[in-house]
Amino acid sequence: MTDLSFPTPAQHITLHEYRDTIDETERRIARVTEQLRQLAPTWRWAPVVAALQAVRGVSFITAVALVAELGDLTRFGHPRELMAYLGLVPSEYSSGPSVRRGAITKAGNPHARRLLAEAAWAYQGIPRIGRQHAYRQEALPKGVCDIAWKAQLRLTTRFRRLVARGKAKPKVATAIARELVGFIWAIAQEVSPASQ
Repeated sequence: MTDLSFPTPAQHITLHEYRDTIDETERRIARVTEQLRQLAPTWRWAPVVAALQAVRGVSFITAVALVAELGDLTRFGHPRELMAYLGLVPSEYSSGPSVRRGAITKAGNPHARRLLAEAAWAYQGIPRIGRQHAYRQEALPKGVCDIAWKAQLRLTTRFRRLVARGKAKPKVATAIARELVGFIWAIAQEVSPASQ
C-alpha cells in the first residue's frame, strides 16, 4: 500500500510543470491584452468597444471580442435578429396548432454566445456601479450610461426572480444573456464607429 500523505518526486515535477504552464499562459494573456489595449484606440470600432464596456460584465477583452466576432451591430434591424443570429432564442417544435419551445438553438457564433453567457453571471448581485465601472463610463455619452444602468436594474432583478422560481442558474444565465444582447444592440445604435 502506498502512503499518499507525502508526494513523490514525480508528483513534485508534475506539479511544477503545471504551475510553469499556468504562469506562462498568464504572461501570454497579459502580453496579448496589452497589445490589444495599444492597438484598440486606432481601430475603427474603438468607440463601440468603449461604449460596450459601460455594461456590467463586459470587460475590455469581452467588448473587443464581441465587436470582432459580430462586426457592425447596426446591421441588425431589431435586437431579436441579433439574438437569433447568436443562437440565444429557444428552438421551436410545431405541428398543427401545437407549439413547443425547447432549448436554445445554438446557431451562429459560439464564441460570442459564450462571452455573453459569461457576462450574464455578473447580474447575480445587486445593481451598483463600482469604481472601475464608473471610470469606464466617464467619457461615454449619457444615453449609453443610461442604457447600461437600465440593463443592470432589469437584469439583476430578473436573475433573482428566475432563481427564486427554482430555475437552474445556468438556464437563468442563458436567459439573462439573451436579454443582455438587446441592451448591447441598443448601445451599438447610440455610438458610431470612427471614420477612417
